[in-house]
Amino acid sequence: MPEGGAPVVVELGPGTGPFTAEIQRRLAGRGRHLAVEINPLLAGRLSTRHPGVDLVVGSAADLPALLAERGLAAADVIVSGLPWAAFSPGHQAALLRAAVGALAPGGAFTTFSYVHARALPAALRFRRALTASFEEVVAGRTVWRNLPPAFVYHARRPRADAVLR
Repeated sequence: MPEGGAPVVVELGPGTGPFTAEIQRRLAGRGRHLAVEINPLLAGRLSTRHPGVDLVVGSAADLPALLAERGLAAADVIVSGLPWAAFSPGHQAALLRAAVGALAPGGAFTTFSYVHARALPAALRFRRALTASFEEVVAGRTVWRNLPPAFVYHARRPRADAVLR
């Protein structure tokens, strides 16, 4: 976290906002919270519920430029609600490349996946890409009460030499 405790937190694909309120609560008025949502309808609803969030209707692939437009050098934390296993190889790589490129050197990237999709080729490809992109990748415990059951990937310290195709 930067000096003074003013982190830059980016939320990719906030959708209906299940994580937005918690991010706002944890920031407690400090730092910046940028949310990037591609769906204008969902973005409109989210901005009404969370007026303190800097909400952009756009693609997560543009994240480095979106940060630069706001005078922000990098994100300290990226929380992703993107459906990684649903993306084509090229789209998955472009989005992850943008996220890794937007993170501060000691930054953290958090995303979730569903247990039933864990063995799908796209999910396996994403896990390999995470491992290639970060020095540390840890899969959290399964949340069985979630429907469908889900788990969280915690990735820390983006690799400077990460090559994503």
